[in-house]
Amino acid sequence: MNYVFNREQITAIEDILERDLMDLGVHSVFLIDMAGNIIANKGTGEDQHDIYSLAALAAGNFGAVSTMAKLIGEEEFSLLFHRGQKESIHFSKVTNDFLLISIFGKALSLGFLRLKVAEATDKIVPILGS
Repeated sequence: MNYVFNREQITAIEDILERDLMDLGVHSVFLIDMAGNIIANKGTGEDQHDIYSLAALAAGNFGAVSTMAKLIGEEEFSLLFHRGQKESIHFSKVTNDFLLISIFGKALSLGFLRLKVAEATDKIVPILGS
């Protein structure tokens, strides 16, 4: 499916990512479609992540996990989390067509991040639909 977003929509999404997630201590956050295309992103500038490769792999990973969910009788898993020694990554389904990916360090608790991602998602969904 093709999506066209105007500058105001992208700016509004980036503002939400900045205020609701980056200000918490998230290192990098990006909104992608299920094909792995980056719609909006924010980062500290200190990270050296290849977000384009991460976006493509995240979309594939989420697709694979969705199929696993169906194999065990679940309709879907709406979020994924991978913990690393230095950084962790959190994937959250925003709509059927979009994922929000957050990369964060040990200083930020997963529970608090999940709460703030849910709040940010609630603000982003209307922008995606407009």
